Amino acid sequence: MSSPPSLLMVNAFIGTAGYKKLYQELGYTVVAEWSERKAISLLRKNPPAVIVADFYHQTDFRDRLSNLESLLAAAQSTPNTRILVFYEAAHQAALDKVSARLRIDAALMLPVQEELLRGTLQAWLKNSLSGLPVESKKN
Repeated sequence: MSSPPSLLMVNAFIGTAGYKKLYQELGYTVVAEWSERKAISLLRKNPPAVIVADFYHQTDFRDRLSNLESLLAAAQSTPNTRILVFYEAAHQAALDKVSARLRIDAALMLPVQEELLRGTLQAWLKNSLSGLPVESKKN
């Protein structure tokens, strides 16, 4: 019997943390990490089925547009890992620029519609078990 798929929750803020119970109910083994560097290390050692992370942009970032670019760049080499980000409407323009360069499979605006989150993760879980490709979606 195979082990349940893992979900790496990268908590920059509280957005992702509030759904840990939902992730577990869907059948994911949840690993939480607050540090992007540690999340990258975990991704490289044992790529998760899903990464869920908070996306944000700050004007004082000198060499990047967001908090997630290093993690997203590392995740590009793991095509079977699905990437879901939560973002605030004010960060839409930065998210668009980042997602034009780096793969983000789904982006959900805060406050997250739980039914949409559940549906996205269920579809990914179903497709990962069946081996079917997964469509990207943005809210």
